[in-house]
Amino acid sequence: MAPDKSTPQIKNEEQYEALRDKGMSKQKAARIANTPSDEMDYDSRPYESRSKNELYQKAKEIGIEGRSKMTKSELIEALRSN
Repeated sequence: MAPDKSTPQIKNEEQYEALRDKGMSKQKAARIANTPSDEMDYDSRPYESRSKNELYQKAKEIGIEGRSKMTKSELIEALRSN
C-alpha cells in the first residue's frame, strides 16, 4: 500500500515531539524537524534588529501569504506565529 500523502513524513521524530511538547504548532515543528542542519537559519539576532527586507525574505522562505503588504511589525508577528 502506498504511503498516505495527506500525512507529512517527519524525518526527525524525536525533535518533532520535543518541539510539540514545547507548544509549537504541528506545521512549525514539522518544518524544523525536516530541515537538514546545514540549511538551518542560525541567525540569532532578534527579529526587531533585522531589516524589513530580511524579514520579508524569511517570510517568503516559509510561505507566509500577504507578506508584500505587511509592515515590519506585521512581518515579525507573522514569523513568530508561524
